[in-house]
Amino acid sequence: MIKKLARYIKGYKKDSILTPIFVMLEVIMEVLIPFLMADLIDKGIDGGNIPLIIKLGVTLLIGAFISLFFGALAGKTAATASAGFAKNLRKGMFYNIQDFSFSNVDKFSNSSLITRLTTDVTNVQMSYQMIIRNAARSPLMLIFALTAAFGISSKLSLIFLTMIPVLGIGLYLIIKNAFPIFERVFKSYDNLNRIVQENLSGIRVVKSFIREEHEIDKFSKTSEEISKDFIKAEKLLAFNMPLMQFSVYSCMLLLSWFGARAVVASGNNPTLGLSTGQLMSLITYTMQILMSLMMLSMVLVMITISKASARRIVEVLDEQTDIKNPSSPIYEVENGDIEFENVNFKYSDSADKLCLENINIKIKSGETIGIIGGTGSSKTTLLQLIPRLYDVSSGAVKVSGIDVRNYDIKSLRKSVSMVLQKNVLFSGTIKENLKWGNPDATDEEIKLACSIAQADGFIESFPDKYETYIEQGGTNVSGGQKQRICIARALLSNPKVLILDDSTSAVDTKTDSHIRKELLSSMPNTTKIIIGQRISSISEADKILVMDDGKIVDYGTHEELIKSSSIYREVYESQSKGVLGSEA
Repeated sequence: MIKKLARYIKGYKKDSILTPIFVMLEVIMEVLIPFLMADLIDKGIDGGNIPLIIKLGVTLLIGAFISLFFGALAGKTAATASAGFAKNLRKGMFYNIQDFSFSNVDKFSNSSLITRLTTDVTNVQMSYQMIIRNAARSPLMLIFALTAAFGISSKLSLIFLTMIPVLGIGLYLIIKNAFPIFERVFKSYDNLNRIVQENLSGIRVVKSFIREEHEIDKFSKTSEEISKDFIKAEKLLAFNMPLMQFSVYSCMLLLSWFGARAVVASGNNPTLGLSTGQLMSLITYTMQILMSLMMLSMVLVMITISKASARRIVEVLDEQTDIKNPSSPIYEVENGDIEFENVNFKYSDSADKLCLENINIKIKSGETIGIIGGTGSSKTTLLQLIPRLYDVSSGAVKVSGIDVRNYDIKSLRKSVSMVLQKNVLFSGTIKENLKWGNPDATDEEIKLACSIAQADGFIESFPDKYETYIEQGGTNVSGGQKQRICIARALLSNPKVLILDDSTSAVDTKTDSHIRKELLSSMPNTTKIIIGQRISSISEADKILVMDDGKIVDYGTHEELIKSSSIYREVYESQSKGVLGSEA
C-alpha cells in the first residue's frame, strides 16, 4: 500500500526531502538554545558579567530567529508537498474511474467514490504532512535533546528513560482500540453521502410525496451513528493528553527534587556536580523530549485515522477496468451491421441467473429496429453490449462483422451513439452540452442536429438561445426538452449505429413521430435501434424484437407480430383501447 501511494509523490519529492532537512536544522537550533541559556545563567547572571550577558542574549535571539526561519521553511515545503500529493492522488483516482467499465462502477457506490476522493484524500494529505514534518521532528528532537541532557547529567537523564516505556505502552493501547472505530466511521460516511446525494438529486420527488421527515430521520440516524463512533474514538484518544501530562509533570517533579539536591550538594558549581543553569536546561530538555513524544503520538493517531482512508484510496487506484483495448485494435468501423452470436450475459461471475440468454440476431446497416418488453426483460442490457459498456459472458457481439472486443474502445463508442434511459445534462450552456457529441461541430451542424431532434424550436425561444445556461442535471429544462437535447448531442457524432433507449418517453406522440421521420430521412445509412414503451414509437421499424426474461421471444414486423406474438398483441390492444377511450 505504501509503495502504491509513494508513486503519487512524483513532482513533489524535492519539497518532501527538504522538509525534514529544514526540520533538522530547526531542531539543532532549539537544542542549542538551552545550552546557551545555561551559560547565560551560570556565567553571565550569577557572575555579573554584563558583556557576556549581552553577547549570549544576542546569540540567543539570533538562534531563535534562525530556528523560526527554518521552521517556517519546513512548514511551507511540507504544505506544498502534502497538497501536491493529495492533488496527484485525486487525479490518479479520477483518471482511473474514467476508465472503469459499468461493472467496475457498480462495484463502488457513487457516494463511496465521492468520500474517497474528498474526505479520505484529505485525511491522507494531513497524515503525510505530519509524517514529513512532525514525524521527522519528533525523533530528531528526542535524540538530540536526550544526548544534550545526558551530556549535562547522565544520572538525572535516566528519569526520561523511565517514562518512555510508560508512554509507549499507553499510546499502543489507545491506537489499537481506536483504529477499528475509524474504519467503521468511514463506511458510515459513505452511507451519509449516499443519503445526501439521493435527497438532493431527488428533492422534487421528496417534496411531492411529503417525505421530508422520512429523509430527515434517515440522515439523523446515520449522522448519529457517526457522532457516536467519533465520540467513542475521541474518548480513547483523550487519554493521550493526561498520559502525556502525567509523564511531563512526573519528570519535572523528579528533576526538580533530585536536581535541587545536586545543585546544593555541588554548591552551584558545574565542575563539581550541577549548576542552576544546567538544571534549567534539563527542565527545558524535559519539555522538548516529552513534547516530541506527544507530537509523535499525534502523528501515530493521525496515521491511525488515515490508514483506513489509505486502504480505501488504494482500492480505487488498484481497480482494473474489466474492459480493455486489445493489443492490436481496429480503429475503423466500416458500417452499422450488427450481429449477436450465441450471446449470454450476467453482471457477475457469481450470479446464478443469466440476464441475457442465447441471443442470436442479425441487423443490417441502415435498418431501424424496435425493441419492446416488460420491465426487467434486459432490453437496455442487450444494447449496452454493442458499445462495450459491458462485455458478454459468452458468445460474441459483432459490429461490421468484427467482434466489438477487437475494436479500439474510443473508435467503437464514437461510431455507436447511445442515448441512455437516464438523460444527463451537465452544467454549462446548451451548445457546450451539444458539443459533447462532437467538440469540433460547427453552428450549422449543431442547428441541423437540433432540427432533426425537434429541439431547435424551444432552444430558439430562449432569450440566450444556444448560449442558454443549463443547471446541473438539466433542472431548468423539462424532461422532454432534456431528451431532445440528448438526442441532438448523439446525432452530432455522426454515428454508424444510433441507440435510443426509451429516449422519447417524455415527449408527445406528435413530436415523437417527427423525430422518427427525420431520423429515417436524414440518416438512411445509420442503423437505428429504438427501445420503446409505446407501440407507436416502434411500429414503423423494419423489424421489432419482443423480449421477455432476458430472451428474444418474438421477432418480425409490426403486422407479423400482431398475428404471431401474444405479448406484442396484448400491449398493442391495451394501448389502442387507451387511445380510443381517451378519444371518446
